[in-house]
Amino acid sequence: MDLTILYRGPLASCDYDCPYCPFAKRRDSRAQLAADRAALERFAAWAAAQREDRLSLLFTPWGEGLVRSWYRRTLAELSRLPHLRRVAIQTNLSCRTDWLDTADLDTLALWCTFHPGQTPYDRFQAKCRDLAARGVRHSVGIVGLPEHLEVARRLRDDLPAHVYLWVNAAEGQTYTDAEAERWTALDPLFPYSRHPHRSAGLPCRTGESVLSVDGEGTVRRCHFVPAELGNLYDGSYRRALRPRACPLAVCDCHIGYVHLETLPLYDVFAGGVLERIPAAPEFRPTITTRGRPAR
Repeated sequence: MDLTILYRGPLASCDYDCPYCPFAKRRDSRAQLAADRAALERFAAWAAAQREDRLSLLFTPWGEGLVRSWYRRTLAELSRLPHLRRVAIQTNLSCRTDWLDTADLDTLALWCTFHPGQTPYDRFQAKCRDLAARGVRHSVGIVGLPEHLEVARRLRDDLPAHVYLWVNAAEGQTYTDAEAERWTALDPLFPYSRHPHRSAGLPCRTGESVLSVDGEGTVRRCHFVPAELGNLYDGSYRRALRPRACPLAVCDCHIGYVHLETLPLYDVFAGGVLERIPAAPEFRPTITTRGRPAR
């Protein structure tokens, strides 16, 4: 079967200090880092040994994974396995990029987020140019705070036209229609992020073909529903795989609501669900943001 797994190990440290993130500038001890490395290597060994499933993996660490050598090495190694359809990770792109030379770029993809105030704009943009030159599948995004609007417009101008710029609605932020229109001009899919999605009782792929796994191998339907379905490493989770309705009132995170069967996002992101890359070119607008067309 085709199985999508969102993996989140114990890593919680990050090199950035974003005010909207509870894990900003948190440091893991050596013991915590060693535990995270061991957990990741165990998960990677399990994924490598699978023969009955075709796997798609998205790594969603609370901290920044790619500044750690074991994440770079693991993603590159997994990308070269024939039964892996996609290997992707969420990253702030502060890491080195030469490790990508060892990866299979038909399989590997990056979900990149720009955090203004945490890194110089030109440095981040240089990393994006490097990814494009290497032919790395990637999307780029930003949190839709009012103070980020101008730099988001600059980012859209400077990114290649084929690179999708996504905008996440800021947590707790209420957008007027006029404000939402400004963000939608940059990301035509912003309306999906603007409001939480009512999900209670609605069919969702999580728990059937999409799973969340933590560092202990505990399997849940998604990161946001605490009920356990079993364990990855003893195979007990397989007995629990079945269609399920969402038990939560709302779903307000892209990595959750993208899997709702009542939304068209599997068609919108066909072939790029995990790395957040739309299939259709109309979601990559050529707009004028600073007096000149976006490239």
